[in-house]
This record gives sequence, structure tokens and C-alpha cells, in this order.
Amino acid sequence: MLKFVDHIGIAVEDLDAAIESYKGCGLTNVGPIEEVKEQGVKVVMIQCGETCLELLQATGPDSPVGKFIEKRGYGMHHVAYRVDDVAAAMDALKSQGRRALSEAPRHGHAGSLVCFMHPKDMGGVLTELVERPAGSPQEPPYAH
Repeated sequence: MLKFVDHIGIAVEDLDAAIESYKGCGLTNVGPIEEVKEQGVKVVMIQCGETCLELLQATGPDSPVGKFIEKRGYGMHHVAYRVDDVAAAMDALKSQGRRALSEAPRHGHAGSLVCFMHPKDMGGVLTELVERPAGSPQEPPYAH
């Protein structure tokens, strides 16, 4: 059901400064900044080989990323895997006794549908399932 790593989410304090930092490391394929209001974040994708880094800046302290930063600080937030059908993947994992952090898929970056699975049920890693919309690239690159 998990096809490949879609992206690695990294919580940052300042999105613009983080983008410049990664550009300085040679990662120059940077997508547009997008605000995902439902999740309380501004995000940008940066292509890194065959996957992407998703930089996440909280838009408020009460957002999930804001709470994460308050508790754990800045750094790796989650690993996201591409799936064909996020609702079916979510149900399959729930049938194995794994907990989803929402009752249904939510809206994510670039029109995707997403679901986060509880880290305690996924080897200690916050895990995101990502279904890209029809017409979007099915394989990387897709940062731009």
C-alpha cells in the first residue's frame, strides 16, 4: 500500500531562512510557498533527489506543528508515503490496530488528501499518508 517516500517533513522557525539554507546546500528546485489553513502551517517543497523535503512553519502556537515545536523544538516532524487511495490505506492500517490522528482524510499541500498515523503505532515516527490529486506527477520530481 505504501508506494514510496513522498516527502520528509521538517518543522522550521523561519520558512524563508530555511529555504535559503537549503539552497546554500545546492537544493535549488524549490516549489511555491503555500498556506494550508486547515493544518495551521505554511509549507514549501524542496526537491532532493527522488523525494522532497517539506518545510513547515506554524502559523500559530495552537496548530499541530506549533505544538510539536513547543514540545520538541525544530527539526524532523514526519515521514510521508505516497498511496493510491488515502482512505483505503487509512482503513487498512486501522484494521491492523493502528490509530489515525483524524477520523477522515484531510486537505494537504497542493490539493492532496492526507492522513497522519499515530507515531506510537508506526515505529515511533509520525507517518503521513499522501494521495496526490489526479493529474499531478505520480513520481518525483514534483516540487515545482
